Amino acid sequence: MSDGTDTPEEPEATVLHGVGPWEGDWPEDERYDPELLTAGDRRNVIDRYRYWRMDAIVADLDERRHPFHVAIENWQHDLNIGSIVRSANAFLAAEVHIIGKRRWNRRGAMVTDRYQHVRHHEDVAAFAAWAASESLPVIAVDNVEGSVPVDRAELPEACVLLFGQEGPGLSPEAVAAASGVVEITQYGSTRSLNASAAAAVVMYEWCRRWAA
Repeated sequence: MSDGTDTPEEPEATVLHGVGPWEGDWPEDERYDPELLTAGDRRNVIDRYRYWRMDAIVADLDERRHPFHVAIENWQHDLNIGSIVRSANAFLAAEVHIIGKRRWNRRGAMVTDRYQHVRHHEDVAAFAAWAASESLPVIAVDNVEGSVPVDRAELPEACVLLFGQEGPGLSPEAVAAASGVVEITQYGSTRSLNASAAAAVVMYEWCRRWAA
């Protein structure tokens, strides 16, 4: 029973994720990082990449990347951009394109931007010119008039999925640059999904159709 005096709480035990130092003879494969083999690998990577050097992981991902790209307008320094980059890594997008401000909040990316190619475009016009030069159709994602539910829409195998800012959505210039506009069917009272959640849904829909 407490005597009424404050007692310090027991500190919570630190939970270590990942794996500890390598046990046994070290692998001879040069993809392995000696520092990680020595100290352990606490990174947020799948088991296949445990103890691998970062550049070796990127090189392996580059051999398997999907042909869809992800583009995000960045006029308001949206906190969701990092989370969208993280999803782009999870669904193995070819590249992420930041349109507008060069600086973006990386916290939500959880360092996955180290494994994901990220390209910057000064404005929508520059982005649209790049997409045209690569013969990549731009599919805008927004619940605007004329948009088609993504589960019934055409999603080309090679394309760019274009997302807007939390709140205002895509700019008129971005919608005009797209060859198609899709939306996510909703069933509740809210007008729109969180931007990063919407991005994950659409990327998953692309993978459901096209990923090996």
